[in-house]
Amino acid sequence: MTTRVIVLNGGSSSGKTGIGRCLQAVLPEPWLLLGTDTLVEAMPASMTSSSSGIDVAADGEVTVGQEFRDVEAAWIAGVAAMARAGGRVIVDEVFLGGARSQERWTDALDGLDVLWVGVRCDPRVAAGREAARGDRVAGMAASQAELVHRGVRYDLEVDTTDTASPECARAIAGRLA
Repeated sequence: MTTRVIVLNGGSSSGKTGIGRCLQAVLPEPWLLLGTDTLVEAMPASMTSSSSGIDVAADGEVTVGQEFRDVEAAWIAGVAAMARAGGRVIVDEVFLGGARSQERWTDALDGLDVLWVGVRCDPRVAAGREAARGDRVAGMAASQAELVHRGVRYDLEVDTTDTASPECARAIAGRLA
């Protein structure tokens, strides 16, 4: 079976997007990079600050409501459909629900060859990156650093605390070879 989906799960500012971009550069076939940020950017503004959509508190805690879950379910099904149609997809994800989040993806990707990758980063380092980015609420990276990995099973884990994105991408690409 040929891997069609690489799921990168990690907290905010852990380096997932950088790794995804590096994977696109080192893998021989074209891969799409899609993630939770893409989904949130596509949602109407009314859903990005409501209890039924997605809400980021002043301390960086993220909560999601039923409207978000409904849109997210359609999103996940759409990503799975692209892979089933022959596309290769790198999913840049934040499993706020830990194992429950992985379960939603596992159900949707049933029958596809998926490489599950945990992207870890020391919470202090992620918080520093978060501050440098300037586009995240302070506290989000530290609160998500461990939360997103609870109960999640991986084929491979990388740690971006001291390892650059290109090196992490090469390790992931090596698992596909």
